[in-house]
Amino acid sequence: MSDSKYGLLGLGSHGPEVADVRARLAALPDDQLPDRPDLHADDPAQFDASLERAVRAFQQHKGLIVDGVVGVETFTAIDGARWALGDRILLHTPGHLQRGEDVVTLQERLNTLGFAAGRVDGRFGPETERAVRSFQRAYGLSGDGSVGPDTLRAFDDLRRSVSGGSANVLRERELVRRSGHSLSGRVVVLDPGHGGSNTGAVAHGLVEAEVVMDLARRIEGRLTAIGVSVIYTRTEHTSPTEEERAALANDAGADLVLSLHCDSHDAAEASGVATFFFGRDRKTSWSAVGEHLADLVLREVVARTGLENCRSHGRSWALLQQTRMPAVRVEAGYLTHPSDAARLADPLFRDTLAEAVLVSLQRLYMGDDDTATTGVLRLGDLRAYLASHS
Repeated sequence: MSDSKYGLLGLGSHGPEVADVRARLAALPDDQLPDRPDLHADDPAQFDASLERAVRAFQQHKGLIVDGVVGVETFTAIDGARWALGDRILLHTPGHLQRGEDVVTLQERLNTLGFAAGRVDGRFGPETERAVRSFQRAYGLSGDGSVGPDTLRAFDDLRRSVSGGSANVLRERELVRRSGHSLSGRVVVLDPGHGGSNTGAVAHGLVEAEVVMDLARRIEGRLTAIGVSVIYTRTEHTSPTEEERAALANDAGADLVLSLHCDSHDAAEASGVATFFFGRDRKTSWSAVGEHLADLVLREVVARTGLENCRSHGRSWALLQQTRMPAVRVEAGYLTHPSDAARLADPLFRDTLAEAVLVSLQRLYMGDDDTATTGVLRLGDLRAYLASHS
């Protein structure tokens, strides 16, 4: 089933595409779909409740948005989950990147061994190919960049003697430590969610795409005032895919990515702020700096606004996973909650959110100098700090 003809499938859908998804999920090994429901159906082409439960279980396991709907991102993950390292020859093909759990395993092993494969995103791109070539040369193999029987045997030999944490996590932390204390001079990508005809959540007279664009502009004003370059992933009239947004940030060589959203829920009592960072596995597939920044943003927003603390969470959403720099997504309140919506409608409240974000971004680089109490630093304090470290 190709992406070109692939649409959204959900409860009530019917057709050969549904039968294909059911068959793919049923064939997955247990470690890729734990606690699966019974996928037998009298009509395999019917998207019934059991298939929806299986899709939700898979999405939960993979750190995807758990909505029970099979779109391109979920289907790509289902398709990739069938591959274990060694099932096929892996190689880099520009424009047609191989994806799957076998690539995830390869990237994790390379990073653990000290060969920088970059972010563990399950895509065999140029950075992964360079790491494979480096590994092959170090092991005395021809450095062709493809992962075939000889390279797999070399990995198996080393598995018996090498284990441990992620060199990629250590590199990420060290890069931030060495980059200096100042936020000034850096490049920050602001990603207001949705856009164009994709409005996001709509409730209580508010439109998510409009709220987060306004919030982004308030953040931009504060960042540019202290010498930060800001790049947007979209305009009011465009809605790029998450992969396109990640590619833009990578091409720009950004230092940080901040994705802005508001939440919604059928339960009207749902409220609060949550942050998200890239995290599949705390040993290898994890952005330690992203988690730290997500925690900083969450604590500053909660301290300054009193919004309900819905905590920070690791996810493998495309924007978080495919960016080469730390990326954080903020869900700044529920438009479906009367109190959250009323506050988000207030320009002064949006200013408070913007100030919280600014302080969080600077605190990421302050290191041991960060002794301030959460929720008290102001723009003037940051200017004085930056002046003292210039």
